[in-house]
Amino acid sequence: MKKTVVVLSIAVVALLIAIGGGVAYLGYTFLNTPPNPEANEVVYEVVPGKGFASIAQELEQQGLVKNAMFFNLYARFKGDRSKVKVGEYLLRTNMYPTEVLATIISGKSVARSFTVSEGLSTYEIADLYQKQGFGTAVEFLSLVRDPEFVKSVLGEQQESLEGYLFPETYMLTKYTDTRTLISNMVKRFLRVYDEVKTDALVQGWNRHQVVTLASIIEKETGAPEERPRISSVFHNRLLRKMRLQTDPTVIYGKAESTGKIEINITRSDLLTPTRYNTYVIYGLPPGPIANPGKEAIMAALKPETSNYLFFVSQNDGTHVFSEDYKGHNQAVQRFQLDRKAREGKSWRDLKKRTASPTSQN
Repeated sequence: MKKTVVVLSIAVVALLIAIGGGVAYLGYTFLNTPPNPEANEVVYEVVPGKGFASIAQELEQQGLVKNAMFFNLYARFKGDRSKVKVGEYLLRTNMYPTEVLATIISGKSVARSFTVSEGLSTYEIADLYQKQGFGTAVEFLSLVRDPEFVKSVLGEQQESLEGYLFPETYMLTKYTDTRTLISNMVKRFLRVYDEVKTDALVQGWNRHQVVTLASIIEKETGAPEERPRISSVFHNRLLRKMRLQTDPTVIYGKAESTGKIEINITRSDLLTPTRYNTYVIYGLPPGPIANPGKEAIMAALKPETSNYLFFVSQNDGTHVFSEDYKGHNQAVQRFQLDRKAREGKSWRDLKKRTASPTSQN
């Protein structure tokens, strides 16, 4: 880097000599001496509409260049004054002026991570988006339900983008808008789904059906090894024309009217008809209830072979499975109605173990 600086300096000095030898010497020194030997980090923001002279002054005030006038003159000589891009830039006080200028014209803003976990609904993602200061929940939810926007990014008309916002960590700058984030999330989903769509064709399911079932599977278990078995229960019930009777669909149905996800549900909620309440309706709900990851999508397409029709929580994030109602009742008595079976247990226990990659009998 030093060699490059010297070469550039010679060119600038040639310009400055025309002004005066003393100024040339100062310019050469300016370009080859960082403001501070210590590498203190400073996030400097170039805001829209700010002129280069003002930027140079602020850089000097923040100890990022030694002389605003020389920095301005250097940028003019390079023809880079008009190339500065809006954004937040990570600079250091020991950077050479050439490095500072190269950074603020690069457009490579400071990026912050936005992590979307598997199984979050659009309501929850929107809330997370707002809490982390990237934008508003209202704008996020409005976009994921905008018919024209949905069709433009998904390639088909759906009621919303629920289920199609792929869970992953996205890097966002201060100037990444909501539309861009959502578009990137859907693009990621489309790439992932493209890897499994052949299996969907074999099953005879359309994409929306696959994602809907995958979203239910994702919400029903946090144990990766259970997904294919959970899937087998739902496939078996669908084949027998039984109601799916899954609590997360009830929760989502309530959210349609309240605008937020409420974890706790009552017996009355189970009996209250909504479009999503699978205790009331038969078959799949009209759409996904969350945004599933790839493994849940694969589980929806490749269920474990079983005769299971029921499952009940063991209070630690895993479930016990039954083939008939009698076995299911026994499991309920053992794990749900017996208070001692719940003491000291939590679904958070899943985080304390390493999940097995295969189902266990």
